[in-house]
Amino acid sequence: MDGVVVGLHVNPNGGVPKHAVESIVVNPEGCVGDKQNDRKHHGGPLRAVCLLERRVMELLQSAGHPILPGSTGENILLDGLEEGAITIGSTLGVGDVVLAITGDAPPCKTIQASFIDGSFKQLSHKQTLGQTRWYASVVEQGTVHVGDKVRLLNEDEPVGNR
Repeated sequence: MDGVVVGLHVNPNGGVPKHAVESIVVNPEGCVGDKQNDRKHHGGPLRAVCLLERRVMELLQSAGHPILPGSTGENILLDGLEEGAITIGSTLGVGDVVLAITGDAPPCKTIQASFIDGSFKQLSHKQTLGQTRWYASVVEQGTVHVGDKVRLLNEDEPVGNR
């Protein structure tokens, strides 16, 4: 099942919230126009892009949390992939960009405004499997646009066959 990019977010000043844009240029160091204030815990080649699935955001919203697109620091908000499809080691074709999921993005207090009583650990893979943001490295750089297709790539599928 294919997914779709439903939101793209950057913040040239760093931190959250990240602001909506129509497209982002993605390279091995991250998203052009996005800054991380804490380079020890965010950014770099293994955490170049942060992704969030819309179903996770909507689940948290339905529980009353004031989470919004970009408010938890994700660069790409996507929708339509099967629940549980994204795991560490997954490779995603996102428009003309290829991303490899390198890990979950542990939540921290900088995103607490997106949660009732600041309970930012609601977005913790350790607390609730899959209810998280994901970090990815860039396998193939390029530009991602809102509305681009998102595909889970098979290990044996040539990267150019998106």
